[in-house]
Amino acid sequence: MSMKYIEGQDRNQLILFPECVEDYISEDNPVRVIDAFVNSLDMKQLGFRRFSPEETGRPPYDPRDLLKLYIYGYFNKIRSSRRLMQECGRNIELFWLMRKLQPDFRTIADFRKDNAKAIRQSFLTFGKLCLKLGLYQRELLAVDGSKFRAVNSDKNVYTAEVLEKKLANIEQKLSRYLSELDEEDKTDAESAPDANTVKAAIAELQERKEKYIEYLTELKNSGQTQLLTTDPEARRMHSKDGFHSCYNIQTAVDSGSHLIVDYEVTNRNTDQGLLTEVTNKAKEQLEVDVIETTADKGYESREDILNCLFSGTVPNVALKYDKTERLYNIPYVEAEITEELRSSTKPEDIKTCISAGVLPKCFEGTAVEVEVQEKGAISCFILNADGTVTCPMGNIMKKKQKKGENTIYQCRDACRQCRNRCVPGSRYKTVSFGPNTDCVPVKIYGSNPQGLQQIPPNAKISPNNHVLDRKSSPDKKVVIRIREDKEKQKLRMCLSEHPFGTVKWYHGAHYLLCKGKEKASAELGLSFLVYNLKRAINMIGMNKLMAALTG
Repeated sequence: MSMKYIEGQDRNQLILFPECVEDYISEDNPVRVIDAFVNSLDMKQLGFRRFSPEETGRPPYDPRDLLKLYIYGYFNKIRSSRRLMQECGRNIELFWLMRKLQPDFRTIADFRKDNAKAIRQSFLTFGKLCLKLGLYQRELLAVDGSKFRAVNSDKNVYTAEVLEKKLANIEQKLSRYLSELDEEDKTDAESAPDANTVKAAIAELQERKEKYIEYLTELKNSGQTQLLTTDPEARRMHSKDGFHSCYNIQTAVDSGSHLIVDYEVTNRNTDQGLLTEVTNKAKEQLEVDVIETTADKGYESREDILNCLFSGTVPNVALKYDKTERLYNIPYVEAEITEELRSSTKPEDIKTCISAGVLPKCFEGTAVEVEVQEKGAISCFILNADGTVTCPMGNIMKKKQKKGENTIYQCRDACRQCRNRCVPGSRYKTVSFGPNTDCVPVKIYGSNPQGLQQIPPNAKISPNNHVLDRKSSPDKKVVIRIREDKEKQKLRMCLSEHPFGTVKWYHGAHYLLCKGKEKASAELGLSFLVYNLKRAINMIGMNKLMAALTG
């Protein structure tokens, strides 16, 4: 006798459902957190449209309901407005959350587009709740960027070079077609249908030519290097799988909680120059004046890193050109540094202390060091037999150019990493050797620098060399050293890569559905809000989070 399969219930059997939808939703269902969070928001203050209904006309949907729908959708990997509309008619959790409302897909899509800024503010509001609950550690931020595909085909990306090539190809085709028409005129009337085909092709080419000329004019007038016809604010960028139309999304992640503190949607091709901007916004969200940050080599910008330091952030950026530390030489500015000034965390006070050669208290115990160096020790540059030059610190300099009878030598890498430089500021040293000269004396900055090269007794020094007598360079300068912290660099990968990977591949948001930076910011605001929401539930549990939302 054969075994039977597991049998389901008879479709015609009468059953008794619970009397209310509430009974279908368990107490630990995350949909309750979504409902409580949105109900706690001040929709007017956040800037949502139609936060209060009009007295006349057809009543609109409550923006709270539509926001709940979107958060639920992103929570469950549903971003499409059409799919959300379908779920409203068959999903028991949405029956409870939306109270059986079923808005059409246009209403759902328009809500996301029309409330872009308010949706971003909702993300920041939840961040403030996490701050109130003490979830943020507020000691170290991991800053990173990632490319998200924009709503723009790669074929609809134009540059001046591409447009000029297309116009040149059109001109060649037009010349060929016109010559064919001349040939047709010399033949009999039986060829007339072919002539009509050529005329149609010429008309099409003329239309394309006018379009490309219009694109080229628009591109030149805008001063941009690219023109994207579908999403003009996006840019063609290099990503891991080639060049695509993208947005560069920046995030700042808290090291203690792995929560996303803040994010920024940019159309910058690289991350250079974005560290200060992203970190300052994150500090404002965390309500701190001083913090440490870690970032990869893509943020290598000496000016940006220095600005980051002056604004009260310890920038642990991976070394791209340097070996063990990043050196800055800035002018010495004398100032009376009181204990109150040294303890201040205001950017202007931090800059005053550093410019005077005093390390602010907020940077004690970090990778930052500050030193005042005075000019005094005498050394020299020596011309070697092989045509190279040895600098006072023992580094080799190679020939850069000829200038009359003199030969100019330089080594930018050696100057960048030199702890005792012979020039103030950030410029690199160039040394000129004239005929019959093999030694150029120079004064070195630093207190008792070790291993300085001494002037040989039989050195041939140009009689016109007055380096030691020059008074143009200042007697003091300030050296800032930022040591490499490999442990924080390793930690950065665990912090910044995980949120991007989760949002892109678990939530399915590796491409955008909306056009423009503002609307893309709303879309990503929903993704990052859901990421933080799930993270908070895992950290403190449903009960504590619900108590904070409803209390």
